[in-house]
This record gives sequence, structure tokens and C-alpha cells, in this order.
Amino acid sequence: MNFNFKEIATATMVLFAVIDIVGSIPIIISLREKSGKIKSGRASIIAAVVLTMFLFIGEEILNLIGINVNEFAVAGAFILFFIALEMILGIQLFKQSEENLSMATVFPIAFPIVAGPGSLTTLLSLKAEYATENIIIAIIVNIIIVYVVLKTSAKLQRVLGKNGIGIIEKVFGVILLAIAVKLFTSNIQELFV
Repeated sequence: MNFNFKEIATATMVLFAVIDIVGSIPIIISLREKSGKIKSGRASIIAAVVLTMFLFIGEEILNLIGINVNEFAVAGAFILFFIALEMILGIQLFKQSEENLSMATVFPIAFPIVAGPGSLTTLLSLKAEYATENIIIAIIVNIIIVYVVLKTSAKLQRVLGKNGIGIIEKVFGVILLAIAVKLFTSNIQELFV
């Protein structure tokens, strides 16, 4: 085992910034209102499994179906772009049927909010630089943070109120849009090299 506190801390911070669960609070609250409830533990476990599996076999899966990491990231940028537009403009692009609302725990919370293209491609980048066991600890720390945020989102909603949530939703919508644009521009160039 090659545990390194510096690697764990760096990988944890990088994943935290990419997952941006705090910035996703407005989306989580909106989904909680639409679906009635979100299973915090289930969403966290599914996200942890997806992230850990992708760490080990992600590149092989993408290669198997003929997709490289950059193409995967560009596709993910589109998903983030449309979620950001919903937040900023207050419109609904992704229509949820009643049966889909029960899936809110899995889609879009576990994927693509937590285990999204940004975090999955980040894992592949971290794997090239850091020891796998350090990245796994970083994933676990981030999943604990995700669980706490999901569990307390109803309390946060009461504290912030509708106006507070509306403001946060717009601000983080713009941030999410910027992340989508950055993800798109940094990966689209690689497709034409």
C-alpha cells in the first residue's frame, strides 16, 4: 500500500471541485420538491460504485465501444449545459414523467451530478498521476460529503427560503454553465488534433 496524505488531499480537493455538490443544492432541492423524496444513502452508494468501477475499468470500457475520454467529456458537457440552462432560465428542458421522478435518486443525482463526465474524466487524469488507493480514499471522502449534503438539503431549503434558493440556483447555474463550456472547449480541441 502506498498511502500518501498529500496525494489524498489533492485528489479529494480536485474531486470536490469537479463534483461541486454544494453548487448542486438548488438542483437537489428542486428534485426533492418534484419527486417528494431522495434516497440519500442509495444515491451516495450508486455514485461511489460508479466512480470506483470507472477508476478501474473506465478507459477500457470507453475503448471497447470506440469512444475516447475527450469524446465522453464533450458529451457530458452537453448534459451539464442543458441542466445549467434549466437553472438559469427557469425552464424545463428535461421532462420528468411520474415514473422517472422515482428515479431522481439515480438520474440525475448519482449520475451525472455526482458521478458525471467531469468527475469520471478527472478520475482518469488522477489515475495517471496518483496511486489508486489514494484516489479511492478521495472518492470515499467526497461520497461522505455528498451524503451529508443530500441528507441536509431539506434543512438548507428551510434556512435559505425560496428567494435564497432562487439566487443560489441562478448563480450556480452560471457556474455550471462555465464548467460545461470549459469541459467542452478543453476536450473538443483534442478531437481535432
